[in-house]
Amino acid sequence: MSTTRPCANLGRVVDDLGATLLELVHGDPDPPGEISAVVFHDPLDQPVLPSRALVLGVGMEAPRDVAALLRTLGRQDAAALVLREPVLLTDEVRAAADEAAVTVLGLRRGAPWGHLSEMLRSLLTQSPGAWPAEEESLGGLPAGDLFAVANAIAALLDAPITIEDRNSRVLAFSGRQDEADPSRVETILGRQVPERFARVLHDRGIFRELLRSDQPVYIEPITDGPGEFSLPRVAITVRAGDEMLGSVWAAVPDRLSDERNEALRESAKLVALHMLRVRAGADVQRRMRADLLSDALEGGLGAGEALERLGLSNQPLLVLGVALDERGVHDSDGATMVHDRQRLSDAFAMHLSATHPRSAAAAIGAVTYGLLPTAGPVDKAATRAVRILQEFLDRVGDRLPTITAVGPVALDLAEMAHSRSCVDRVLRVLRNGRLHRRVGRFDELQGEELMLDLRDLAMARSEKPMGALARLIDYDRRHRGNLVQTLDAWLNAFGDVAAASESVDAHQNTFRYRLRRVTEVAQCDLSNPDQRFGLMLQLRALAVDTSPTP
Repeated sequence: MSTTRPCANLGRVVDDLGATLLELVHGDPDPPGEISAVVFHDPLDQPVLPSRALVLGVGMEAPRDVAALLRTLGRQDAAALVLREPVLLTDEVRAAADEAAVTVLGLRRGAPWGHLSEMLRSLLTQSPGAWPAEEESLGGLPAGDLFAVANAIAALLDAPITIEDRNSRVLAFSGRQDEADPSRVETILGRQVPERFARVLHDRGIFRELLRSDQPVYIEPITDGPGEFSLPRVAITVRAGDEMLGSVWAAVPDRLSDERNEALRESAKLVALHMLRVRAGADVQRRMRADLLSDALEGGLGAGEALERLGLSNQPLLVLGVALDERGVHDSDGATMVHDRQRLSDAFAMHLSATHPRSAAAAIGAVTYGLLPTAGPVDKAATRAVRILQEFLDRVGDRLPTITAVGPVALDLAEMAHSRSCVDRVLRVLRNGRLHRRVGRFDELQGEELMLDLRDLAMARSEKPMGALARLIDYDRRHRGNLVQTLDAWLNAFGDVAAASESVDAHQNTFRYRLRRVTEVAQCDLSNPDQRFGLMLQLRALAVDTSPTP
């Protein structure tokens, strides 16, 4: 069962995003039926599509490949295929699109695929369950539909409009953006006010003035070099009480009349209601999905019903985990940490849904868990999941330090709780930082996790090095002999003196001498496998410092 309810068809997509992000290349711009999902096409691992999906054909360019994909999408009853412009519309492509009854759209060059995906989901979906089944409206417009609000304000002011959040990130925009200037087009394509323009606005004190005033603020044109043109702007802050929610920006030829200034001021109040509706719906949806996912991962009596409501019952599932690497955010305050966790959770949920439309993800505490249906052989599912997580890490980059984990495939309800536990244990190993990696599988890291358990047990018992190892530590403390470092290097090199001596930057003869001193001082027999294992276990489980003695 889908957790999102579509609220627009392809005609709405073409109307609202056309001429700015998308262009109709071929086919019916307004076929019957609503869009059910937005899905990225992966030629190496094609997802199962729900009926009436809008497919993003990233990297698809060759006409033969496009035609083959269109025929496949026709068999799956897809609504449309988006390709990067310029689209090579050959006779073969036209014939395939007509035969499949799939509309072909072009994505404007310079517009990121991720930006288009976010805009489409914002346009097409609203949260279910928390609101009445009938269409709810605010000010005569569908509740939470910021694109409809932007178009209504554009009609009032006779000017193209953008609605932005507190960080100057575009949430929605009206039609007629082609009447604005290049900076407006660049803002929409990047979904963010370009930094050079934001800097000018900051230097002029525009942002400060917007924060202080509840009236529209007129902004003189900002030129970007000789020969460039720019329109003035009128902007107003969107507030809910004392909280700033965002702002509305109009590209205008001149100052607004008093009547239109008042219309913009009243419109900002309506925008606030719709933005609060969007926020409330998102919060309710997050809580609902988190509750269902939590029930499913517990594997108890409610797990079956929870999986059914998530649309994931009666199939093998992979449990994934994503969390902030707190070593990289230790300077952040509590509020920033919570905000970053939510950003990471939202980004992962969007990435996972693009990978498989019937996946589910939600934050539970500090970890965002994902449930991913397996596609293909079960024994290869974990490898595919690692690739999905690595792609996510590549997209997030260094903005949010992230660690990710893959648990064993859960074939039934009884295995769900175990798989979730394995994910938590892998994340614990990655947080430890010794491995310097960001993706982990439980079947690869079980040994590391067991060693951490031993360390915890040793700490709980206040264990201290005893016997041979204690004698070496005492000798190094009194004589600066580096014998503990020598033993550790030799054990790590499996007795290879050449490799061990190189690892500690010592001459081989010097290393051999120190190794003899190890056996003499420690009173141990390094040819005995049980003694070697015991010493290595002490070094690891007791977290003995093996650095050179100062």
